[in-house]
Amino acid sequence: MGIVIKQSIQNTITTYLGFVVGAVNALFLYTQFLTPENYGLIGYLLSTANVMMPLFMFGVSNTLVKFFSSYKTKKQQNGFLTLMLFLPLLVIIPIGFIGVLGYQAISGWLSSENEIIKNYTYLIYIIAVAMAYFEIFFAWSKIHYKSAFGNIMKEVFHRVCIFILLFALHYKLLTVDQFIIAVAIVYVIRMLIMKFYAFSLRIPKLDFNFNFNVSSVLKYSFLIIIAGSVAMFMLDLDKFMLGKLIVIDNIAYYNVAIFVATVIAVPSRAMHQITYPLTAKYLNENDKVSLVNLYKKSSLNLIIVSGIIFTLVIVNINDLYALLNPEYSKALYVVIIISIVKLLDNLLGINNSIIFNSNYYRIILFFGVLIILVAVLLNYLLIPIYNINGAAIATFLAMFLYGSLKLWYVNKKFKMHPFSVYTFYTLLLILLLSLAFYFWDFGFHSIINIIIKSTVVVALYGFIVYRFNLSEDITTILNKLLKQ
Repeated sequence: MGIVIKQSIQNTITTYLGFVVGAVNALFLYTQFLTPENYGLIGYLLSTANVMMPLFMFGVSNTLVKFFSSYKTKKQQNGFLTLMLFLPLLVIIPIGFIGVLGYQAISGWLSSENEIIKNYTYLIYIIAVAMAYFEIFFAWSKIHYKSAFGNIMKEVFHRVCIFILLFALHYKLLTVDQFIIAVAIVYVIRMLIMKFYAFSLRIPKLDFNFNFNVSSVLKYSFLIIIAGSVAMFMLDLDKFMLGKLIVIDNIAYYNVAIFVATVIAVPSRAMHQITYPLTAKYLNENDKVSLVNLYKKSSLNLIIVSGIIFTLVIVNINDLYALLNPEYSKALYVVIIISIVKLLDNLLGINNSIIFNSNYYRIILFFGVLIILVAVLLNYLLIPIYNINGAAIATFLAMFLYGSLKLWYVNKKFKMHPFSVYTFYTLLLILLLSLAFYFWDFGFHSIINIIIKSTVVVALYGFIVYRFNLSEDITTILNKLLKQ
């Protein structure tokens, strides 16, 4: 776990740095400098682009990681990388052509509930293409076990740029229209910078004589479109459907709630940048012992680290919303529901990586279609009844089913699971601290309450994890910190 721990810590630090900037943007600047309608519009454009992005990417980011380590000669690698660079264009170009021909019809359909969307529909395509190629170039760097710079670009760069743009908007250096276009340009610039970095690690040598099994690569890429789409769909399908079913202002409230809950996913996102290619390597080399070890340790370490973040979010959520505009408190229960979703996702460890990089990846086609259908149905049923809480409940139910199916399938095919008795102890610790401090009101100003609660919770949580050695890796890190 040496390289995993090292790069995971680096990625976690940069990811949380991005989240700090993102928190300022989402919780304060967006809510103060934009109307809920315009904030909701930005959220809708980015969410819809995220939904389209896996299709535009054609599964290439996953395909790069799965197959690259299996090719040993430079010629095979050059041919494979050439294919990966051009494959997404098979989708991007035809969809762009259709978009130009049918722009009025498409923009009219998307803006049927909220007219403000119509004039900005074209930006969805631009942002989706930029996001897709960014992920491809990021994967290019990950196959060389270099994820730190890419993680900075993924988590920090665009948020800092938007921070600057928001102040430019506030001081009337930009109009709202120019601001929205500038946000799209930021994603394009981010993609170009990632491209230059990826190519600095290995300059592509175009070779269209593919002397490897192209059909297996294409088959995997095609199927992984569905698999990759599920995660993105489940992240942003709810916001897309909110924009179709209810007033767009609600997306602003929902966006803030999702942002707060997503902080729980940071350790997982950071660790997966390095565990994903390692999982592919162990599977390609049929190293079952290392794979099981990585599976169990990743799950336990993630649930311990994400558990403290989950607890801090839950116990401080009322005080946090007291600092925001009152209308945003409509989404308080959304935070709690989605936080549980994120915590359970961390509990699965490298479950996704194992399926995506194994010979059983085809099952994701079935699981993915099933979950998307379930999610769409639940959103249509629950949003009109429970508004934004309905979208959160739909996401929870769909993701719980999806995670359960993947966990069952890995156990069935590989005869392994990520849990231990320490998993149970950690979950019990999280539950007890969350319940104890959620209802405990110190009666001070919200900021003081947050500081006191957070200090006490972190001290208790850290002491118990260290005293009972719930994780050898975390205990080792804490010992090093204590010695320093």
